[in-house]
Amino acid sequence: MNDVVEEEWIEETTPFERVYEVISRVYDPLSATQIAERARVSPTTARKHLRTLESAGEVTTSQDGQTTHYRRSETAIVTEHAQSLLAERTPEEIASGIAEMKAQIQTWRDEYGVDSPEEFARELDIGDADGDHGALLTEWQTTRRNLALAQATLAIGEVSQTGHLTGTDTDDDGNGDTSLVV
Repeated sequence: MNDVVEEEWIEETTPFERVYEVISRVYDPLSATQIAERARVSPTTARKHLRTLESAGEVTTSQDGQTTHYRRSETAIVTEHAQSLLAERTPEEIASGIAEMKAQIQTWRDEYGVDSPEEFARELDIGDADGDHGALLTEWQTTRRNLALAQATLAIGEVSQTGHLTGTDTDDDGNGDTSLVV
């Protein structure tokens, strides 16, 4: 980082903001010391702010021996993507996209006689996995993940507008699994 830019960043932000900015831009787990170095704070300060972010659901931890590693939580990542999608699309456009993705998933189920991309993968011969069927498998998995994100986005938009969730769409992709895949 350019020294002048770094000095301005330090002057114009709080230690908490710098720790949050660092953790929001990394996807691999980092130690508090690594985060502190990047945020230009002490490891003690980084740990304090990381605990706050963990309590808020923004960060998750894992242990590697005696070292705690921190990374963004899946919830934080999904929420960020959902907010971005809400800024780009109307709820009606998102709902329309959900209907299209559900229809596409049902088409694949009907065409291949399986309920999920995992079942489809089990049915493939080894030679098929690298060809068109491999591309279809990836597309099906991506469509299912995008469907879950779009549904979460509508729920987040509803909560943002009304302050509560009045209903959920449990027929996410027709298999009854309402878990979110990110």
